[in-house]
Amino acid sequence: MKFFFKIITTVFLTASCDTLQQVMPTRGVSNVENVAGLKEALSVGVGNAVVNLGKQNGYFANQALKILLPPEASIIVDNIKLIPGGQSLVEDVVVRLNRAAEDAVSEAAPIFGSAIKNMTILDATNILFGSKDAATDYFRKNTYNQLVAAYAPKINTSLGKNIVAGISAANSWSTLTGVYNSMANSVIGKAANLTPVNEDLGAYVTGKALDGLFLTLGDEEAKIRENPLARVNDLLKKVFGQLDKK
Repeated sequence: MKFFFKIITTVFLTASCDTLQQVMPTRGVSNVENVAGLKEALSVGVGNAVVNLGKQNGYFANQALKILLPPEASIIVDNIKLIPGGQSLVEDVVVRLNRAAEDAVSEAAPIFGSAIKNMTILDATNILFGSKDAATDYFRKNTYNQLVAAYAPKINTSLGKNIVAGISAANSWSTLTGVYNSMANSVIGKAANLTPVNEDLGAYVTGKALDGLFLTLGDEEAKIRENPLARVNDLLKKVFGQLDKK
């Protein structure tokens, strides 16, 4: 019995070793400093991401983030010459898709702020000493559904705004797809095997806007982890300096 108990105890301690090491402070830096430093860094990163994306052209002028027409609409672009004024309509819709994303990004700040506030010591330690995108993954896992719920109505409202000459992105998209779908459903369109386009524009833009948000957040995380100049105060230098020694 004693031998059995000894084995169980040994297994438990061995299995717990990694967990214990995760919450033990690294030499010279306390857990309190690690958590505080990480939370401050994440707050800075979130702030930078929100400010940069929320500017006019925050999405539109960035080729990595620019929201284009849904893939389903590629057939429209391929046949744009068949639609009177089609090229202008496409360009107009693309600009407005990106403006909607830029309008919505402010919704992310309080949601990310709550996720940072609610981090446990173990969460913070796993992020700090985890993979290079551990913080971005944490945010994606813990905030994505909230972000969708917050973004969707704002993006739909933005898509419905009359920006130029009383025309909204939703109007432009409806005009573009309406004209195309009429042609696709015609005898000529069917003979040419054209397929009607039925994309939920709001849901599409919401998804692409969040893709851009997390990509930008990942870039901000990388700066703090890899660039000493991005560690803007002594606490961040001390906490993230541990990573330079790994």
